[in-house]
Amino acid sequence: MGNKEFKNLDEQISILRYKGLVINDEEYAKKVLLRENYFFINGYRHVFMKSANNKVFIEGTTFEEVYSLFLFDREFRNIIFKNLLIIENNMKSIISYQLSKKYGYKENDYLKTKNFSRDPAKSRQVNDLIKKMKRQVRVNGCQHAATVHYITNYGYIPLWVMVKVLSFGIVSELFSVLKREDQVAIADIYDLEVDELIMYLPILANYRNLCAHEDIVYENKTQRSIDNTIYHQMLKIEKMDDEYIYGKNDLFALIIIIRQLLSNQEVCNLTEEINHALTNLEYNLKTIPLLKILDRMGFPENWKDIEHIKKRIDE
Repeated sequence: MGNKEFKNLDEQISILRYKGLVINDEEYAKKVLLRENYFFINGYRHVFMKSANNKVFIEGTTFEEVYSLFLFDREFRNIIFKNLLIIENNMKSIISYQLSKKYGYKENDYLKTKNFSRDPAKSRQVNDLIKKMKRQVRVNGCQHAATVHYITNYGYIPLWVMVKVLSFGIVSELFSVLKREDQVAIADIYDLEVDELIMYLPILANYRNLCAHEDIVYENKTQRSIDNTIYHQMLKIEKMDDEYIYGKNDLFALIIIIRQLLSNQEVCNLTEEINHALTNLEYNLKTIPLLKILDRMGFPENWKDIEHIKKRIDE
């Protein structure tokens, strides 16, 4: 495979035109490519191609249309990101409360291995996790006023402060190695089964990282499928080979997870913002229908009705 060579802006424009993209304002296109990066703009071309084999743009596709999808994904990513931060903060608060109440508030108390799963198969993971937590405090602790304050004035960091410097990935792993009774106490707050929460947290942590690094989100697939939920059933999502075609390992699966972890009002706010972003995108699409984008996202046409499906326990 040959090496990819640097292409200047004129060459980038030529490549796009060669593939059939209409560029009405060349100077505008150059400014966008310089500011946003050709590689990332190019990542949104696939849905506008005639086919997977015929990698030529659908006739009439404009640069502005492709860029509108790029901007939609950015807006969508920001919407998801801020809601993931809410979930992350809530999860950290709940875990720190449960463990501090039961095991104490100093590192020497709550980081004892006996406070975690006694499953021999998880003993190494527990020890590694404790080391990771201590390392994140050493690396990130000096950047947070609260951790510096406790270390300087008290000589220890309570768990409700420590969690602030822990990544969502670490928190996800932490939950997976807690004692079963602690997992149940935490999962009950969300009216979820422990195994559901164990499945959901790594997916949330992964999307958090995707959003933070401005990766393409709208057509991202999760590494594993989530289990069927009441939301799949109530939305009457179509099945193929006895499996739901949406909401399993796609972006709508993430929405289903988020629906179960946020309050009803937060979910209403989320769906309104997503709907607004989709409406703007639809206005800018000329050569493809919005349904094509929704399909790539894994969104059924009635996706917004998810906000009306009652949680088993409301706040």
